[in-house]
Amino acid sequence: MLFLRRLVHVCCPSAPAGSVLDSRQCVFALTLLTLLLQVVVEANSWWSLAMNPLLIPEAYIIGAQPLCSQLVGLSQGQKKLCQLYQDHMQYIGEGAKTGIRECQYQFRHRRWNCSTVDNSSVFGRVMQIGSRETAFTYAISAAGVVNAVSRACREGELSSCGCSRAARPKDLPRDWLWGGCGDNLNYGYRFSKEFVDAREREKSYAKGSFESARLMMNLHNNEAGRRTVSDLAHVSCKCHGVSGSCSLKTCWLQLADFRKVGETLKEKYDSAASMKLNSRGKLVQRDSKFNPPTSHDLVYIESSPDYCLSNQSTGSLGTVGRLCNKTSEGMDGCELMCCGRGYDQYKAQIVERCHCKFHWCCYVKCKRCTKTVDQFVCK
Repeated sequence: MLFLRRLVHVCCPSAPAGSVLDSRQCVFALTLLTLLLQVVVEANSWWSLAMNPLLIPEAYIIGAQPLCSQLVGLSQGQKKLCQLYQDHMQYIGEGAKTGIRECQYQFRHRRWNCSTVDNSSVFGRVMQIGSRETAFTYAISAAGVVNAVSRACREGELSSCGCSRAARPKDLPRDWLWGGCGDNLNYGYRFSKEFVDAREREKSYAKGSFESARLMMNLHNNEAGRRTVSDLAHVSCKCHGVSGSCSLKTCWLQLADFRKVGETLKEKYDSAASMKLNSRGKLVQRDSKFNPPTSHDLVYIESSPDYCLSNQSTGSLGTVGRLCNKTSEGMDGCELMCCGRGYDQYKAQIVERCHCKFHWCCYVKCKRCTKTVDQFVCK
């Protein structure tokens, strides 16, 4: 990325007078830059599995190679893992999709709303910037894989794992049974670490380089996402006994609802630590006044780009055309969302459920009503 930035600086229209590059050379250099950026982005993400769902019952054949070789975005290490664990790939894709959806929910009222731009790079060039938004995306994606694989184990969908074998909690009452079929967090955590981190661990950069800092940032945030899933897992129990007396309980380990994971990581995003490389090539906090981040916190190394306007070089889509809330003073309000450019108002018709009635037994029947509402869109 440092090379690409220098190339942009050399080729920009404001290049110093006397530059050896003539117009044809500059056009060639910019074309090369575009191609390089495309390669960097397209080769960046296993997240593309979320955009191209795998039909495992039809595609999965024991020992078959084509499935893994044809998947877009996998590194060499990830392809090898795919060959060994082909039945896992569907759930890796589901985990990535869960992470993307949760990202879009958490940022639905922000200028950057976690928009996907295509099926290969998924989020586009904006992920090439080591910003706090990128930090959140890596964390929520790694968390999504832990969640999906852990539950697939419990449901008997994977050949190499089953129900959780977590140790009995010490504070569980003695007369409560431990051993119901729980989510296999231990396996999901280990497989997510092996698969998601594979791309970063294959790379080798000069110590102290920007690329090495970005690699450490990615690995740190992947781990923060996994640990958040682990931290929020809890004991769940079911009562047994005559007439619901709950004289006996069976308990097991259960993952938290993924919305809770998203909310927790969003809080970590808001307090993410800005990092830099020290003289020994290690990531350290820029402001030494604050406590250093733990492995549960999110970290970033670059400032966020301006998300107000569309910018092809940074990947920002801008906020033109985004819906905003006229009465809100928050980030979803028209003043902040539209970056001071103003907004247009128009009438829109929406269809919603109405006049719902409960029928015995046991369902709710609703009508569909259309109403006209005012909507506000950023200029």
